[in-house]
Amino acid sequence: MEHEGRALAADETDASHHRAAGIASVHVRAALTWCAIFPLVALGMSIMTWATPGWPPLLKALVLTALVVPLAVYLLVPQLLRAHARLSRGIADARRRRS
Repeated sequence: MEHEGRALAADETDASHHRAAGIASVHVRAALTWCAIFPLVALGMSIMTWATPGWPPLLKALVLTALVVPLAVYLLVPQLLRAHARLSRGIADARRRRS
């Protein structure tokens, strides 16, 4: 995103302290990432406890993160960010219509 010819980082705001609708702040991205990863880890730990009882904890962590990280980064987080963008644009449009 640019403002007055200067590129803004995703967590920066412009001079009037407004971010374009649909641009998630670093805090929103962190929360959405957690929302994607936590259920995957909880489910994965439950399955791995049952399926791999004799494995060392480090091997379980390696396998679990090898599955969870790509699923979250390439599939779930982008979907959550798109949903957030649609929702924030819809809210911004509704506010503009009321004004």
